Amino acid sequence: MPQRKYTIDWCLVRIGDDMNWWVTEVADPVHWDVDALGVVDPKQLSYILEQCDALQEYGFDPDIVDEAFISLRIEKEEKKEQVRLTRTSESLLEDDNRHFGLPDIIDEEKGPYADFLDQITRFRVKLINDLIDFDQNLTVDELEEDIRERQNQEYMEGKAVHPFHEVTSILEYVPEGYELEGDEPRPRQEGDDLDDIPEFEEENEKIEEDETMRWDEDDEEEGEDEEAEESSERTD
Repeated sequence: MPQRKYTIDWCLVRIGDDMNWWVTEVADPVHWDVDALGVVDPKQLSYILEQCDALQEYGFDPDIVDEAFISLRIEKEEKKEQVRLTRTSESLLEDDNRHFGLPDIIDEEKGPYADFLDQITRFRVKLINDLIDFDQNLTVDELEEDIRERQNQEYMEGKAVHPFHEVTSILEYVPEGYELEGDEPRPRQEGDDLDDIPEFEEENEKIEEDETMRWDEDDEEEGEDEEAEESSERTD
């Protein structure tokens, strides 16, 4: 008998302190655990699709995105700053900046979301090996181990790994000590460093002096007066 695939028709989500959307309630709580269950918002989804475009020449099939994520749209705003999302049959690949994506993680090891992560990992490795001249090619195991170490550190700090960060950690992965040209900056999240904030140009206008800014001249004049007085006393 084929295994039944449990899906949901709606869920309630809220935006967390990390500026990501997290599920607070689902239509099927028996098979869906809302603990640390996140959804990818339209802006994040758009970025993921853009990053996946670069993997298509290495064999990536974009149709797997519709299998890996359940397509949701906003139905209405609920109380306590929550939003109700309902399932839609529309493709996430339309990328009209209205879709939310809920990872299909009913089967975390062999489900469609797990297959999606496996594909982008393999093709990201191919892309990196194609663009960087290593003495020895990067392997899938090395990438997965590196990312696993980073995630374990977050777990130890009590942080849940949001699906957007889980996916982009692969799509943006570059071995330490290397960099790739052309990688697009992702949407800013809480905790990101702010080195890219534009600096304000200093104005070259000369500041008009007033009485409070003439301390140097006053000191010089006072010193000259003291020297003249001492010289006069010696003469007398």
